[in-house]
Amino acid sequence: MAKSRDRIVVDSDKAGQPAREGEILEVIEAEYGTRYRVAWDDGHESTIRPAGGTAHVVHAKHETRSRR
Repeated sequence: MAKSRDRIVVDSDKAGQPAREGEILEVIEAEYGTRYRVAWDDGHESTIRPAGGTAHVVHAKHETRSRR
C-alpha cells in the first residue's frame, strides 16, 4: 500500500513519451477507491486515481532511529 512520501510512476498513454513521476503527498481513502495527491517532478500538483497497471509505487526508505 502506498504511503505519503512514496514515489509514484505513471506510465504514459502515448508511445515514446516518458513516464510521469512524483511524490505522494497524501493518500485519500474513499468508498469508490483510493486517490493520491501528488507533487509531480515538473512542479505541478494534482489528485489522481490510477487505473490498474498504469502506475507503480516506489516505497520511500523511511529512516529508523536507533534506541539508546
